[in-house]
Amino acid sequence: MQRRNFLYALGAVGAFASSPVLAQAWPSKPIRLIVPYPPGGANDITARLYGQQLGTLLNQSIVIENRAGAGGEIGAEMAAKAPGDGYTLLFAAIGSLTIHAVAAANKPYDLKNDLQSVSMGAGVPLALAIRSSLPATTVKEFLAYARAQKTPLTYGSAGNGSTQHMTGEYFKQAAGIELVHVPYKGSGPAMTDLLGGQIDLVFETLPALSAHASNPRIKILAVTSNVRSNMLAELPTLQESGVKDFDVTTYYGMLAPKSMPKAIVDQVSAAMQKASKNPELLAAMKKAGADAVATTPERMDAMVTGELEKWGRVQKTAQITL
Repeated sequence: MQRRNFLYALGAVGAFASSPVLAQAWPSKPIRLIVPYPPGGANDITARLYGQQLGTLLNQSIVIENRAGAGGEIGAEMAAKAPGDGYTLLFAAIGSLTIHAVAAANKPYDLKNDLQSVSMGAGVPLALAIRSSLPATTVKEFLAYARAQKTPLTYGSAGNGSTQHMTGEYFKQAAGIELVHVPYKGSGPAMTDLLGGQIDLVFETLPALSAHASNPRIKILAVTSNVRSNMLAELPTLQESGVKDFDVTTYYGMLAPKSMPKAIVDQVSAAMQKASKNPELLAAMKKAGADAVATTPERMDAMVTGELEKWGRVQKTAQITL
């Protein structure tokens, strides 16, 4: 009996020690970082900025693999079903992941059960932009005009289930107005029609809108985040403009297969937090209109839970199914 207890205790010690040992041996080969969107977008740019820093900090190559399609779900599913050996990571838009989690009719993976949080990476606010011919220069004036119309105004988005789409639905509910959603295949076509006057407004990421800030064909009224953006600091927030408790930021973050050991998760998270303080990364983020936001896995998990709750409320009220 004593020998059995001794062997049991020895096995428990061995299991307890295995994670740190595994972390020390990792990484011994290049790490695949899946980006579930095409090259050149905010998700891709942010992933590559962090990938460069992580390669140095972890002393191993970070190979970016763009796996676009289905609003980010193809790449996310690949990561969710990958081995948890620490050599496949996912850098994705948290808003899109959580929106699909609450609104998709068919879910090929479960966000909370098949993936785990590692660290947030960046935050990018959206902004409300309207066509210049609308008789409004403030959110208050815009809301008054929208409520006075017999026919609802139209808002464009990057597609059904996109953060832009759901932000519009959230705004309708928070402001108490009617809007008609016009989905496009990406933000570019939606912006083209806003500039051409075919639609009345969009909710779009501030970096995408800032390129048109001086264009006389649109007016940017407010940002959707709960604090002003350094990119266009003169823009008020929607909360400041009277839309109570409104807060939407497009967050990008690092996730991993659920089976990846905690020791490796913590190692990647620590590297992300260190990378977020690098002056070169900070300068590049600022230029791209993003804020570096690296966190512990626990903090990111709380943020993901908050996004699931927010978009779940919006989805339930709007009855949106993807």
